[in-house]
Amino acid sequence: MKRKSQSVLRAVAAPEKTTAWPSLASLSVSHGKRVRLWRMLYAHGPGNGTLAVLPLDQGLEHGPTDFFPNPAALDTDFQFRLAVEGDYSAIALGVGLAEKYMKEYCGRVPLILKLNGKTNIADDGEAVSPLSASVEDAVRLGADAVGFTLYVGSPREDVGIRDLQKVRQDCERLGMPIVMWAYPRGRAINAKGGKGTLFAQDYAARVSEELGADIVKLHEPEEDNERSPEPYRSLREPAPARLRRVVRSAGRVMVLFSGGVKQDNDAAVTRKVASYMDAGATGVMFGRNMWLRSFDQALALTRQVHRILARHSR
Repeated sequence: MKRKSQSVLRAVAAPEKTTAWPSLASLSVSHGKRVRLWRMLYAHGPGNGTLAVLPLDQGLEHGPTDFFPNPAALDTDFQFRLAVEGDYSAIALGVGLAEKYMKEYCGRVPLILKLNGKTNIADDGEAVSPLSASVEDAVRLGADAVGFTLYVGSPREDVGIRDLQKVRQDCERLGMPIVMWAYPRGRAINAKGGKGTLFAQDYAARVSEELGADIVKLHEPEEDNERSPEPYRSLREPAPARLRRVVRSAGRVMVLFSGGVKQDNDAAVTRKVASYMDAGATGVMFGRNMWLRSFDQALALTRQVHRILARHSR
């Protein structure tokens, strides 16, 4: 048994680090997509080919309780002001918030219009994210990309993949980049170790490239457990190697890592950002780790993140 495990480990040795991470120059995309990606990568945010995205889809996905620790953040103007003053590459939110709050910020911060979403009232055993907006809505609102959640591994992933097919076709026709929220969910994922495992995140990264995403949002992979399928079950890698593996599996899709739940320690947040960028990520998509702080604290942390991204030109 020991000999077999060693064989498995050799067969899946960590990929060698490479500096050929995806950049706008390396992407085969239409002129419309290239213009919109350029605005996010170079005209806003750090401006060096990296991305700092501020998401605000948690009110739908998690409910109003997410705002309880910082009631000021319940007003969407809080996030828009942070996106502008913090010089974010883009703000990501749904059609209702974009229509109601974008007017005063048009042209000042790029918009990623989230096309689908769901509440967390029902369990995730058969998770599906229904469409609530269209690519035409994104064009009408002046967006520079659309966001689409795909629940990888859900028993209803077929619904999401069919919806994505139509969205992808519209994006190609209209020159709109796709940012995929590639989220492992569902009973089968839970049975194989859970949504945070390297198995699940690595699979989601590959799915994003296979199905046509331009940018993918992923979570940092955890150390695997005994329920993960082989070869992941026998694989033992430190966190930096796991991150590099996931980024490599995304191929020519730009990877944004999620901030997840709020961490009170700013240094812990910036260490995470540095590790993501060292692994080859294009940037970060941090929501609650930013807007659950007071405005001044969120702005100060944003500037620390910018300094890290500035060291990783793409």
